[in-house]
Amino acid sequence: MAHFFYQTLVGQILLMLLETLAVLVPLLIGVAYLTLMERKVMAAMQQRRGPNVNGLFGLLQAFADAIKMIVKETVIPAGANRALFLFAPFLTFSLAMAAWAVIPTGNGLAVANINVGILYLLAISSLGVYGMLIAGWASNSRYAFLGGLRSAAQMVSYEVSIGLVIVSVLLAVGSLNLNDIVLAQSHVWFCVPMFPIFIVFFISALAETNRAPFDLPEGESELVAGFFVEYSSLAFGLFFLGEYANMILMSSMVSILFLGGWLPPLGIAPLTWIPGPLWLIFKILFCLFVFIWVRATFPRYRYDQLMRLGWKVFLPFSLLWMIGTAGFLMATGLLPHMGGVNS
Repeated sequence: MAHFFYQTLVGQILLMLLETLAVLVPLLIGVAYLTLMERKVMAAMQQRRGPNVNGLFGLLQAFADAIKMIVKETVIPAGANRALFLFAPFLTFSLAMAAWAVIPTGNGLAVANINVGILYLLAISSLGVYGMLIAGWASNSRYAFLGGLRSAAQMVSYEVSIGLVIVSVLLAVGSLNLNDIVLAQSHVWFCVPMFPIFIVFFISALAETNRAPFDLPEGESELVAGFFVEYSSLAFGLFFLGEYANMILMSSMVSILFLGGWLPPLGIAPLTWIPGPLWLIFKILFCLFVFIWVRATFPRYRYDQLMRLGWKVFLPFSLLWMIGTAGFLMATGLLPHMGGVNS
């Protein structure tokens, strides 16, 4: 009996490891090529070529950059807290990877299809600010410290709006399970009836990931490079990977909450022949393209403008929308019972 239990336990662990690798390996490759996509798209918008030397169409440029960061010397400032200085980028990167455990790529296809998946994502994204705060404090640099404080204030400001937007979606679904949220959009994607808060969520995702025009924690003009100004080599690379992995994560959340996840548009018969995971990838790529498009188009906000938008515009609007959604669903008898689509 003990031998059977041991074999079963080992099999479950191996299966979990394989499922984790099946998510993380494509994700890391996607992060590498997202950097190339960003440089190519911005080059096209600015009428230049972008990377085109290393490999066919520059496809090996991402690996060249990775090798360059790995072989460089890791420089630690003399007055820095060495343990926390090295821990901060690892924390940021590991949290960006851990969030993918609950992202469904198909009906029931997730490393952990838990009933509180959306709460897990909110918790992981909230912890991400600690990596930036620790990096700013441990670097023993005023520029890095100010960048860490900016990042904390910015993420707190826009996470409130993100939370209220997600509550509005959950009211319409009646479940915290990401799989149920996607299945609830089988007739109409939530971006149609909830278009205003879809825009609020997307803009808040830009601020949450420190992307332009909200890249104030990394303000080169006044903070040199913000919270990671003292970082180099692999430690800088982990921050870099964490930021781009968070971009892909927020794009997947936009796709799951508002764009129907792996579901084809309108349920059109020829479109259903395309596998669900491919639909999710197409939607994530579209959101990433808009991320890059915004960066190439809009100038950076001032910090007071950033705070005003978060607290005086997005917060009251998302709160009123949540109250209105709850009132409408109760008045029309459409408020779902907790348990979701599959209950």
